[in-house]
Amino acid sequence: MNYQAVSSVLFVCLGNICRSPTAEAVFRHRFQGAGLALELDSAGTDAYHAGERPDRRSASAGRLRGYDFSGIRARQVTAEDFERFDLILAADSSNLRDLRARCPGHLAYKLDRIVHAGEVPDPYYGGSEGFELVLDLLEQAADRWIERLGH
Repeated sequence: MNYQAVSSVLFVCLGNICRSPTAEAVFRHRFQGAGLALELDSAGTDAYHAGERPDRRSASAGRLRGYDFSGIRARQVTAEDFERFDLILAADSSNLRDLRARCPGHLAYKLDRIVHAGEVPDPYYGGSEGFELVLDLLEQAADRWIERLGH
């Protein structure tokens, strides 16, 4: 894949209320700071929380670090997403597996992980330290993706 040609990125987790909306907010902030003007969005492999705002704990932890979650609403990945987005980044191996099962074979090259060869653990059933860890991982990942995208 020619990462320098990437103009749109979709972040994906299970329900699209914790990890992927946080990734959208973190990457938007970091990419803007690096002068990257990319289209960013987030979605879930499931529709459990469709239409909901990000989990209040995710948004609260993120806002304390200066991230903006306004306008983000949970939605499920659609067939159109595989055509629309240049890069689709999964939070963990389970979501990546689900994406691979849905993705047309000729578009599978667009799929990757947010954290290269790593996992962004789901903080939903844990305490505040899980949301802080997710932020730490996503901040590091955003900086690596800025380098990878060649900017």
